[in-house]
Amino acid sequence: MSYQPAPSTLALAAVCQAATLVQQTARGRTTDTADVDTILGAILVIDAESPEVIFGRLQNLHSGFRTLAHQLGGTPVDKDAEVTRYIAGLFALERKISNNKTVLNQLGQRIGQLQRQTGLYEITSSQMMANMASVYSDVVSPAGPKIQVAGNTVLLRQPAIQDKVRALLLGGIRATVLWRQLGGKRRHILFSRKRILQDAAATLRYLDN
Repeated sequence: MSYQPAPSTLALAAVCQAATLVQQTARGRTTDTADVDTILGAILVIDAESPEVIFGRLQNLHSGFRTLAHQLGGTPVDKDAEVTRYIAGLFALERKISNNKTVLNQLGQRIGQLQRQTGLYEITSSQMMANMASVYSDVVSPAGPKIQVAGNTVLLRQPAIQDKVRALLLGGIRATVLWRQLGGKRRHILFSRKRILQDAAATLRYLDN
C-alpha cells in the first residue's frame, strides 16, 4: 500500500534536502547525484499539476524527509544549526521575492532560458549549474537578505563549487515557493510541528520498508 504525505510536507522536505546538499557541497562531503538532480530538476518544472510531478517519485526526497524529521524531532541540541540557518535563510529570501513583481518576472524569464538549455546540457552538468548559479546571483540573491554559506574556504573559492552551491540555493528557493503556494506558512512549522513530524516519520517508514 502506497503512502503519500501532505503536499506541503513534501515541499518542506525538498527545502530540507536542498539545505543539506548546500552544506555537504560547501564542506566537501559527497552529495548523492540523484538528490542533486531532483532539486535542480524541480527548478525547471513550473506549471505542474502536483508536487509529485515536480519531484518525481517519493524516493527522490528520501534524504529530505530524513533531514526534516531530524530537524523537527529531538532536542535543540540534536538539531543541525547550520542546516536550520540555511532553511531560515531560504524562507526569508523567498518572502522578499514573492513580494517583488519585477524580480518574479525576471526570474520567470531566466527560468524560461534554462528550460530551453536542457536540450543542450544535462541538468547536473557544470555548464547547467553555472547557468543556474547566474540566475541565483543576478536575480535572487540581490532581492533580499544574503545567505552566508559556511564550509571549507579553499573549496568555496573554486568556481565549480560556488556554482553548485548557488544552483542548489536556487533549487531551495523553488521548493520554498512551492511550499507557500501549497498553503505553507512559517507559523505552521511552529504550531503544527507535531503533525509535520508525524507525516515525515510515516513517510520514512514507508520508504524504508
